[in-house]
Amino acid sequence: MTETQLREQICMLAKSMFDRGLTGGSTGNISARTDDGGLLVSPTGTSFGRLDPGRLSRFDASGQLISGDKPTKEMPLHTAFYDTRSTAGAVVHLHACHSVAWSMMPDVDEDNFLPPLTPYAIMKLGKVKLLPFFLPGDPQMGEAVRGLAGKRTAVMLANHGPVVAGKDIEAACNAIEELEDTARLAIMMRGFDANALSPQQVQNLVTKFDVQWD
Repeated sequence: MTETQLREQICMLAKSMFDRGLTGGSTGNISARTDDGGLLVSPTGTSFGRLDPGRLSRFDASGQLISGDKPTKEMPLHTAFYDTRSTAGAVVHLHACHSVAWSMMPDVDEDNFLPPLTPYAIMKLGKVKLLPFFLPGDPQMGEAVRGLAGKRTAVMLANHGPVVAGKDIEAACNAIEELEDTARLAIMMRGFDANALSPQQVQNLVTKFDVQWD
């Protein structure tokens, strides 16, 4: 994929998520690795529904901004994933309604944020870590991700939104949508005696699909 194609793909996927209500207004940010080791990043204060491929923030391999608009203030989140996960080719952060709502529940497992309702969240995300609330743009969010030492592909920022790393931009977007869908299911089934996956079924998935699960 050329850089021009990657720029267009970032904007197309971002608009798709915006159009389906997965993040609204000027919320959310998205980034992807370029072939030369640099990054393309959504600019600060921009809407996922109106990203301009030619104005994406462009970083070189040393982390210097070389073209485009000023990047998102959540850069520490993105760089934390790239620095700690060698397989990360893209990072997406949304302000997705259902996952934010689920993060407010008092009995949510901080180490395993999503209940085991479907196989796909396990396969695409592994365990999702619930992180505490930070002020938007606080560099401590990135430090919290670094503290996980690359063991998680996804985190949930309490009262804020999910952040997911993937091997490429499409994989990251698919995974974060699975996170939001699972949180929505969890809310829909709350108060019912739902048949979640058993620990053995979860382990079978982890083994068969080589899921990082620690």
